[in-house]
Amino acid sequence: MLKFTKMHGIGNDYVYLDAVTNPSIAQRTDLPELARRMSDRHTGIGSDGLIVIARPTKASGLQDAVRMIMFNADGSEGAMCGNGIRCVAKYAVEHALVSVNARPLLVETKSGVKSIDYAMDNGAVVSATVDMGEPILDLPRIPVNVEELEQVSEAGGVQRLSIRSQGRRATDPPKTLEGTMVSMGNPHAVFFHPDVNAVNLEAIGPLVESHPAFPDRVNVHFVQCISRGEVRMRTWERGSGITMACGTGAAAVCVACVLRSRTERSILMHLPGGELRMEWRLSDHHVYKTGPAVEVFTGEWDDSRK
Repeated sequence: MLKFTKMHGIGNDYVYLDAVTNPSIAQRTDLPELARRMSDRHTGIGSDGLIVIARPTKASGLQDAVRMIMFNADGSEGAMCGNGIRCVAKYAVEHALVSVNARPLLVETKSGVKSIDYAMDNGAVVSATVDMGEPILDLPRIPVNVEELEQVSEAGGVQRLSIRSQGRRATDPPKTLEGTMVSMGNPHAVFFHPDVNAVNLEAIGPLVESHPAFPDRVNVHFVQCISRGEVRMRTWERGSGITMACGTGAAAVCVACVLRSRTERSILMHLPGGELRMEWRLSDHHVYKTGPAVEVFTGEWDDSRK
């Protein structure tokens, strides 16, 4: 039997495995398949993916820290998860995987080392602020195939892409979208819309995710600006589909809002699963995200099941 903990950050839910206590978990070669089975909402635990909390690699040089190994629901490995990493901090602190002096907590990820500060109440981590790092705006580094896009405006990095929905006749013109591309360790495409609830995300999400412009696929976000300090967003997450929230996506949206002069640098963001505070600071050009971390339940997974 495999012990697990189910946690979520504003509805962005993951199954967590403790490879600090049980190091053999991090050595498993079947983690992608395990992520698919555990994440299945009909036959598994149900989640947006699997996150393994392990000791840092020797190459990182980190001490008194942890490493996050993250898989999407389809088994593909992700570089970073902004909501999931808050729950990594919660688990690491509450289960004494790091010392009480490890503050801010450092977490090694595939997109670099992230620094996390956190707030506690009665011995439990209730919220955390994550330094998401500096956004990547250079299209080839995101990565984006620039040949597949048309630049609309250099200011704000606005690009136009054309998509052809399934069922459209060959003679029908393709639908065009104008968006801003940002990487926060993984690629994001941000599109502004007057009413995000009117977007047929289930149809358009997979078309943009797998567009030829994005060799590694892309996370897709539609944003509605309520005011200079408040926005609403919906997400189609690569490898997982429609999700209640996306932490790196929220960071990318914050950056896109500033680049497009839609909001101030510090904003309140409404996602289907809850609210996040986002800030793209001028002082260091890093994006900071603050939000809750919640444990749902613990259990044991029959590892022999297929």
